[in-house]
Amino acid sequence: MYIAKKHISRRAVLKGVGVTVALPFLDAMIPARSVFAKTAAGASASGQRLVCMEMVHGSAGSTAFGVKKNLFAPVKAGRDFDWSPTLEPLAPFREYVTVVSSTDVHNAEAFTLPEIGGDHFRSSAVFLTQSHPKQTEGNDVHAGTSLDQLYAKQFGQDTPIPSMQLSIENVDQAGGCTYGYSCIYTDTISWASPTQPLPMVRDPRVVFDQLFGVGATAEERLSNLKADRSILDWISSQVAQLRRDLGPGDRARLSEYIENVREIERRIQRVEARNASGETRQMPEAPIGVPDSFEEHTHILMDLIALAFASDTTRVFSFKLGRDASGRSYPESGVATGFHNASHHGEREDRIMEFAKINRYHVSMLPYLMEKLKDTRDGETTLLDNSLIIYGSPMGDSNIHNHKRVPLVLAGHAGGKLRGGVHIKAPDGTPMANAMLTTLHMLGRDDLQSFGDSSGELDLNNAQVTLTDAPKG
Repeated sequence: MYIAKKHISRRAVLKGVGVTVALPFLDAMIPARSVFAKTAAGASASGQRLVCMEMVHGSAGSTAFGVKKNLFAPVKAGRDFDWSPTLEPLAPFREYVTVVSSTDVHNAEAFTLPEIGGDHFRSSAVFLTQSHPKQTEGNDVHAGTSLDQLYAKQFGQDTPIPSMQLSIENVDQAGGCTYGYSCIYTDTISWASPTQPLPMVRDPRVVFDQLFGVGATAEERLSNLKADRSILDWISSQVAQLRRDLGPGDRARLSEYIENVREIERRIQRVEARNASGETRQMPEAPIGVPDSFEEHTHILMDLIALAFASDTTRVFSFKLGRDASGRSYPESGVATGFHNASHHGEREDRIMEFAKINRYHVSMLPYLMEKLKDTRDGETTLLDNSLIIYGSPMGDSNIHNHKRVPLVLAGHAGGKLRGGVHIKAPDGTPMANAMLTTLHMLGRDDLQSFGDSSGELDLNNAQVTLTDAPKG
């Protein structure tokens, strides 16, 4: 309900012992009769949200055979395109999807003889930095500042958590990997500076505790966990009081949000109980909170992304969905071959088609997050309208470790800056960095004149693609 100018702060939280639960966007957060409530500024509850997702090993559609069969890139450029086999799972969200094809990631290539063969062990460091990493097995790593961090530095500082970094597979493998590269390069896609890679979190329990234990000590979080109680038990009286002060619409939104928090907590608890039961695990080395199922793991982390965005706890996520040279298999895709082996298909057409099935399965994870964001109101629009999801790989044809015709998909409307519903076929040789520079400008980083090896902007809204020169900075 509204009473004169009194309203709930967008930064309001519910606090208990070791628990801090931020609130979703409510009508009561907009001052009644204020200018904000009457203008377009009130359309979005917060700033734009950003999710950067990397899937390793490139795409079957980047092979010569894959290009011929249009396994990744649709046949037609523009708005009148038909879905390719790999991207067909995105069809229900056509109006939100921008397919970008034919861009290259030159900085992931080998520049010197000693670097040849090390593509798997430098590629992830290039994806969001578009910078060529220094070949070293020591701590003197050097790449570039990643796209997610360039956004977080300017627009993530007024949220409780400026950014979060998630991963599905094992990270933190200390020391050198192979071909003279530190494992740090394969551990993360997020770099706060050229010399500061950011650690990624694999365990959903850790992510949950970070989101809903902001400001709590490690001892308080551990105590709550040992008490075997829901975090909501510690704030139940505050929730009840808040409900009494809200109008019907806000009460419904609050109830749905609280129930979503509780449901994710239950799912994490079920995973932990199953993994602690003594049953044989597919991944015995994984933390107790990590599901053996790739899909279950991905969905739980995506649910946490949606909750974090709804409560404006953070606006920036990087999400590493795989690890280079991973032998993990994805039987749900219809292919039993391990990922790395499948990616080295020997250019055999039957094996390329098998690899394409794995690519399609990975892409099929995206609609789950998109649906969550679309169903969540954010001011006068939805979280999906106010989000930009970047999904891609720095590798092209993984069989020969090249970085040409790399896969890239953008989703969401980026606060109205990205129209969607289009296939952008870039001129041959266009750097992927051009597309990323353009997204940075859409996200408000107009001060950046270049990014990585960018040569200009790439029009992501115009079906007739032209290259717009940008001054080098």
